[in-house]
Formats: sequence, C-alpha cells, structure tokens
Amino acid sequence: MTTQYWLVKSEPGTYSWDDFVAERRTAWTGVRNYAARLHLQAMRAGDQVLFYHSGEAKSIVGLARVTRAAFPDPTADEPGWVAVGLAAGRPLPSPVTLATVKATPALKDMALIRLGRLSVQPVKPAEFKAVLKLAGG
Repeated sequence: MTTQYWLVKSEPGTYSWDDFVAERRTAWTGVRNYAARLHLQAMRAGDQVLFYHSGEAKSIVGLARVTRAAFPDPTADEPGWVAVGLAAGRPLPSPVTLATVKATPALKDMALIRLGRLSVQPVKPAEFKAVLKLAGG
C-alpha cells in the first residue's frame, strides 16, 4: 500500500509536541468534527503525520506516524467517533510557520491554508516533501 500523509493540530497548551515526545505514543482522541473523523477513518498504520502547533505558535514542528488505524474513541459520549494511534518521530530541524506555508507556491493549495480550522487533514506527497525541505530536513 502507498503511504498516505496527514497533518494533525494541537494547541501547545493542551497537548504539545514536547508532551507527545515524552509519551512517545498516544491515542489521538477527542476529535468531534465530521470531516476530521473521515480523515481519521482513512488513516492506516505506517502513514506519516505532520504535527502542527495551533494557536499562537502556528507552525509545523514534528513528524509522527500512525501506529493503529481507527478504533472507537474512548473519550466519546456517543458512538461513531474514532481515534487513531500515533507515535512521535523526530522534531523538524526548523519549525515551518503558517506564514511560510502561505508564502510557498508549492503549498498554495495545502489543506492547512484552505481548511484552516480542520484539526486532522490530508497532505499530498509533494506537499509533505516541500514541508520537509522548508524545515531543512
């Protein structure tokens, strides 16, 4: 199967990259948006993930991978909501800010710009490579 690429967002004050690295693995729970749920359901073990700090930071800061495909979200009060398992990878050599993403022609159609509020979103392979290049790694 072909690797898919994703971006997940978190407020650093709620769950930061450093928190994720300290835990090494996490269940990505608490997503309550229907479009984001569809993306979670499409994730497969081995897919690559960009970790984005929302809020004040507004930057892609690290890499992760999916370790477990969608399963029922244990934090949900109603059925149908799902979570995935994620493992922390490495931090990006340099964070890639939202301003940099917006200023980069190769990223002009990235979901991060078009669907800014969506907490889980697909990333095209070329966009993933462009982000890594911008990060210096």
